[in-house]
Amino acid sequence: MDSAVLDRAAAGGAQAANAQIVIDRLSHTYRPAHGRPVLAIDDVSLTVGRREFLALLGPSGCGKSTLLYQLGGFLPTETGTITVDGKKVQGPGPDRGIVFQHFALFPWKTVRANVMYGLQRMSLPKAEQERRAQEFIDLVGLSGFEDSYPSQLSGGMKQRCAIARTLAIDPEILLMDEPFGALDAQTRHLMQTELLAIWNRSPKTVIFVTHDVQEAVYLAQRVAVMSARPGRIKAIIDLDFDRRDPHLTKSKAFVDKVDEIWELVRGEAIKAQAGKA
Repeated sequence: MDSAVLDRAAAGGAQAANAQIVIDRLSHTYRPAHGRPVLAIDDVSLTVGRREFLALLGPSGCGKSTLLYQLGGFLPTETGTITVDGKKVQGPGPDRGIVFQHFALFPWKTVRANVMYGLQRMSLPKAEQERRAQEFIDLVGLSGFEDSYPSQLSGGMKQRCAIARTLAIDPEILLMDEPFGALDAQTRHLMQTELLAIWNRSPKTVIFVTHDVQEAVYLAQRVAVMSARPGRIKAIIDLDFDRRDPHLTKSKAFVDKVDEIWELVRGEAIKAQAGKA
């Protein structure tokens, strides 16, 4: 065998050995009660390091969310395996917290009560629940809104509350399913910046699903580009930017990387549209 191939295989094995998350030859088929089965993802293999920020990027319907929900344990694993710290994922667990696009807050609960929800399920003492809830309310910048209800909050504030609720249970892994997709452009950019600040203050392994190329490049250390359905890993791109640079998104290096990844996604988006025709 070619020595370069052997080197790549050895590097891949070393990466898998040091990974927190290992997805190995994963496939998933949806079987609706009416209609034919749909193969959503096919033979996906991916490793994610501890405290890494990885973006899953691809056209609509490519299986990004399916992969995230399988990792969260909300969908069964039929073919292939997912392991976290060497243990197979067989259902949801406190080590994996998820943030959805549409906030998923309890409208009848205040900000404080929403953030305390997961802590109550952990059966922590009331004083500890309140302390931890306040800590993460402060972390996401919602101090002073503890007694407000979701209907009294802006979209960005609702998403801050959802993130605080997830972080409060201290998961090792943060799963984010297009969390800023429903926000206006200005609020979305502010939330992206805030998420990076939170991640730097409270390091987690983050898997962030998006279909926005610029968002993926701005946030992630690596971007995994998925193909049109059935979703496969088409390419993995490493990113190394100084995100403290206020002019980062206007730099040539950033724009070039966005263009490079957009070309990968564009081809898959065209295939996805052709498949619907």
